[in-house]
Amino acid sequence: MNAAERLASSYEALCAHTRETALLQSVQALLEWDDRTQLPTAAGPYRAEQAACLAGMVHRRQTAPEVGGWLDELAASPLVEDPHSDAGTVVRRLRREYEKKRRLPPTLVEQLARLSARGQQVWAAARKASDFGQFLPVLAETVDLKRQEAAALGFATTPYDPLLDDYEPGTATTEVAAVLDSLVASLRPLLQAILASDRGPDGRLLARRYALDAQREFGMAAARAIGFDFSAGRLDVTDHPFCTTLGPRDVRLTTRYREDDFGDAFFSILHEAGHGLYEQGLPAASFGLPLSLATSLGIHESQSRLWENQIGRSRSFWEGLFPAARAAFPEALRGVEFAAFYRDVNRVAPSLIRVDADEITYNLHIGIRFELERALLEDDLQPADLPAAWNAKYDAYLGVVPPDDAQGVLQDVHWSAGLFGYFPTYALGNLYAAQFYAQAAEDLGDLEGQVRRGEFQPLLQWLRSRIHAHGSRYEARELVERVTGRPLSERPWIEQMTRKYADVYRLD
Repeated sequence: MNAAERLASSYEALCAHTRETALLQSVQALLEWDDRTQLPTAAGPYRAEQAACLAGMVHRRQTAPEVGGWLDELAASPLVEDPHSDAGTVVRRLRREYEKKRRLPPTLVEQLARLSARGQQVWAAARKASDFGQFLPVLAETVDLKRQEAAALGFATTPYDPLLDDYEPGTATTEVAAVLDSLVASLRPLLQAILASDRGPDGRLLARRYALDAQREFGMAAARAIGFDFSAGRLDVTDHPFCTTLGPRDVRLTTRYREDDFGDAFFSILHEAGHGLYEQGLPAASFGLPLSLATSLGIHESQSRLWENQIGRSRSFWEGLFPAARAAFPEALRGVEFAAFYRDVNRVAPSLIRVDADEITYNLHIGIRFELERALLEDDLQPADLPAAWNAKYDAYLGVVPPDDAQGVLQDVHWSAGLFGYFPTYALGNLYAAQFYAQAAEDLGDLEGQVRRGEFQPLLQWLRSRIHAHGSRYEARELVERVTGRPLSERPWIEQMTRKYADVYRLD
């Protein structure tokens, strides 16, 4: 066997090992989906042990000595000379993962997985009871373990850095803080003008009675219309909507329904379907390898926010869909004019619940969580003091104070699952989405007309060819510049929001 053949053999062995590891990770994802949708309450403790066992197995495979050997052999070889080639991408991304994972003690990995499974179960019960006290011991333990994880991974400035890096590779906490500060400063004048207007919608049309079965069918029809393939996915009910992928042809969406809130389910279905379209658009033949993975959660979030907001809350979208809405909900929308419904869909009002927030105030919800979880990790805030700190920030940022824990500190599942560093990706996703949408509109010419006519394939194919097909071949900032020709900026988002809400609120 010559040198080239040895390199090819090592690369094939690395890929085969990684694909086998992905099989175990898909089982992890299946258990997590089951946790959030169907798991009996009494089954929780054993599920936590299953999760810990699988996490340990995956970690041992990801950090096995042979993986390091293959990576060392391939790192300087001609096979990976182009870092964006198939082999270059696989080796580069796996090397990064290997170097991080091998710093983590296997016992810590298992502890975190066990606590994540148990924590989500405790959180669901505490949220139902609106009792932070039930959740506090789990939160305190989670914060402690995440600090241990950050210490094991290493950091120069803040323990938040290595945790953020899991979701937004190569992005520092200081960068996120600068982006959020700039975004909030830019949106503040627009928000003040909107809140000062006395010509805005009141949102009451969305709070009428919308039959749950009709909501499900209408939401699924919308997801199907924008391109989600239900032969390779499904929609289920959960406490906190999410999307997960169990295999190359198995993408699970979830939502929740309220009879007196049309937007809660409908926009979460569009949002999760946006995630699902990304997953269904990644290269299926490379499933299990970095070539079939999203480059970052911020980019992933850009896909869900684009379909939820730039498309799903647009005038052209509802001009096309409103007749179907009236047919699906004849009582709720009896006598309702399109213009009134469209304006209610885009009502801006400071609110308590992040997932129900309007486009303008949503980023303030993210800013609150970013500051709080940083303070927890940096030991500037004790877990027991979180509810008071949460309420104070909601009062300061949005002028509202949660009346109870369920509508306040217990509303999000993320911290119960150990997902510290995740929240900033939502704000980044908003900015990526606006920049991608602006470029798509320029490239496609008549995007608004296509959306009005229910022709979503041109946009979907644009996203597939420019974003989905690349998997994790490019880092997020690199991908944005390749697609749009310029670095990430809040300007496209601000421009889109200013145009839209000047119309909705009849601003001068």
